[in-house]
Amino acid sequence: MIKRIIVKGIVQGVGFRPFVYRIAKNNNLKGYVKNMGNYVEIVVMGNKDDINSFLDDLMTKKPPLAQINEINVFDELDESNYKFNYNDFIIEKSQENKGNKEEGTIPPDVAICEDCLKEIMDKNDRRYRYPFTACTNCGARFTIVKELPYDRENTSMDEFPLCEDCLNEYENPIDRRFHAQATCCPKCGPEVFLTDKNGNILYKKDDAVRNAVKLLKNGYILAIKGVGGTHLACCCDKDDVVLNLRNRLNRPTQPFAVMTKPEYLNLFANFDDDELNLLKSTKRPIVVLEKNEDYGKYFSKHVSNLNSIGVMFPYSGLHHLLFDETDKIAYIMTSANLPGLPMVIKNDDILNNLRDIADYFLLHNREIVNRCDDSVLKKINNRMIFLRRSRGYTPEPIIVNNSLVIKNNDKNILCVGPELNSTACLVKGNKFYLTQYIGNTSKYETFNYLNDAIQNLMKITNTNKIDAVVCDLHPSYNSTKLAHELAERFGAELYKIQHHKAHAYSLMGDNDIFEDAIFIAIDGLGYGEDGNIWGGEILKYDKNKNKMERIGHLEEQYQAGGDLATKYPLRMLLSILYKKLNHDELIEFIKGYNFFSDKDLKLMLFQLDKYINVVKTTSCGRILDSVSAMLSVCYERTYDGEYAIRLESVAENYIKKYPEDYNACLEMVKNDIKIKNNILNTTDLVYNCYKMLLNGFKKGFIAYYIHLAIADGLSEIAIKNAELYNIRYIGLTGGVSYNKIISERIRQNVEGNGFKFLYHGRAPNGDGGISFGQGVGYIVKHLSL
Repeated sequence: MIKRIIVKGIVQGVGFRPFVYRIAKNNNLKGYVKNMGNYVEIVVMGNKDDINSFLDDLMTKKPPLAQINEINVFDELDESNYKFNYNDFIIEKSQENKGNKEEGTIPPDVAICEDCLKEIMDKNDRRYRYPFTACTNCGARFTIVKELPYDRENTSMDEFPLCEDCLNEYENPIDRRFHAQATCCPKCGPEVFLTDKNGNILYKKDDAVRNAVKLLKNGYILAIKGVGGTHLACCCDKDDVVLNLRNRLNRPTQPFAVMTKPEYLNLFANFDDDELNLLKSTKRPIVVLEKNEDYGKYFSKHVSNLNSIGVMFPYSGLHHLLFDETDKIAYIMTSANLPGLPMVIKNDDILNNLRDIADYFLLHNREIVNRCDDSVLKKINNRMIFLRRSRGYTPEPIIVNNSLVIKNNDKNILCVGPELNSTACLVKGNKFYLTQYIGNTSKYETFNYLNDAIQNLMKITNTNKIDAVVCDLHPSYNSTKLAHELAERFGAELYKIQHHKAHAYSLMGDNDIFEDAIFIAIDGLGYGEDGNIWGGEILKYDKNKNKMERIGHLEEQYQAGGDLATKYPLRMLLSILYKKLNHDELIEFIKGYNFFSDKDLKLMLFQLDKYINVVKTTSCGRILDSVSAMLSVCYERTYDGEYAIRLESVAENYIKKYPEDYNACLEMVKNDIKIKNNILNTTDLVYNCYKMLLNGFKKGFIAYYIHLAIADGLSEIAIKNAELYNIRYIGLTGGVSYNKIISERIRQNVEGNGFKFLYHGRAPNGDGGISFGQGVGYIVKHLSL
């Protein structure tokens, strides 16, 4: 009996072919396994029982990193189609199948496995303290691959021919490095070296690592080239060192992520099993944790000015060696990029771009083909959600299974995302391949990075044809301009989806639910269908009409100076209070912050009076910004979402310290919410905050009040409409849905009223999930459900 088996999924770079070889031998089968570039082909010859046992093993004993999405088994009656002179089972040379339209991909980069780590720490092992130690179960994948099939010659490891010892492992079917493309050792693999800021090599190999540890301990800032990019690293416990890094990097307030070992985590952070398990997983993302009461004993106050800290565990051999022979419990480990620009990955660029930031450079000579930032997750609403989906997850697809329309999609759809915190997404069938985190595409270098990431994603998924290109509605986004170019290049349809509708479609796809639903989409900004700036929206999806429509929103507010109000939130505060106070009262109040001159204030009032350089917005983010400025939390934005993030921290700290004030705050909110025609009055809410401030209320109480007011007001609109239209599902999405107070209060309201609450889990809530939503939205709108 002969069977031909086609296996699709993540079956490259995970030891899948060696695994197939072993189970075929164990089941007494002859034939071959071959990597076809975008799938694996297996041909087996043997008796029926052995083949059935083989097929069972294929599903139940697969390697830990493999992901099988589909297995097709064909009866082969004509033996002449195969070279069945085989007296054994073999692994045949890979064959690129360019004519095949099926997608294929490789796994994400994963953390070093325990077996390799033991070798690194074993003085008697030939890989002792060798940072590039890897096998089929761990190490770099996505960041080193150039094209499919995933063979050594198609990766950046092709520059390092295997030595005799490594070659023996590579060719030994029972060795865990059998066909491990990233395998190497100190004799034949890449090497690290330590340089000064002029590129002069000071130490090589293990001497470089040991001296880097000494430099970190002595307060120097190092640029460390890693798996998917470069980090800036320094100690966490010295104010002058951390401030030095902030000043050099021009990051005055944005919290730094830290790297620590598992045994140190409980010294400074609170965490539960979900958070700990994710930190320890092969994905090794940054996880945002609550600081504990002892945090200040170990960290400078300048590491994070929030009530939380982003933490990751070592995920490469080099990281583990950096914690060897040191008494430091953590290092700052932040992406080495200037604000708005991609991480640097080439040695020359690292030296040239970071010369004024880092004191020393720990580099290596393995090329990073695809840069990939660290992923970031946070626990909200009892689930781990993505703030940033990148290393450890890209290019793993999000698979949408419950919609027959999406499962039957036969188009290749390219979605280019929004402008900020961007990703792109390639849709093939029901698989949604998100790029790694891209960033701010208004910057030229980041825009080029977006284009490169798209081309790379097409290459590693064997995509030669694009049927549709989807983009944001905003006409001035660079991503929108790129979409026009790509549509023309591929002769593809160009389709635009409004920003907040894309958020809602993203939530539908994330939950695999395509029923009638109400969506609360809240963020900083998105270009609205009326030409104004949206950001606090209530949307209704009607399955029968196949229609997503806006049915409610936050009150429209003016932004004096347009986009300047997003950078300087006192402008937003003045613009809102303009509706309640006279000119003299406004000037007197805003002058008290000593931020604007009298001339600036009069100009802003003139703009509002004459409606000159003023835009309308329903943004939820702008409401939080205005109260943040009112409470002197933050006057000028230095990173995206800063005002609201810091205001949330103030509110959480307060209610934790004064839990007895919760009910009083809730009672005030209940009396203050005003809704008319599905529009929440936000002017009065901000004005109430103003009155509380003048009457001596604690700032933390006011901060908590505005969070509850927004959550309860939006919940009320959503719930009333769900009742009106007999809708079961109410969802929450958008960047402000990362706010734990608002999100968890909305969930409480929704579920407390008997509705099913939808929240994210597989795609980012914020703009990093927009490209995914664009893909879902295109399919839903173009094909009947």
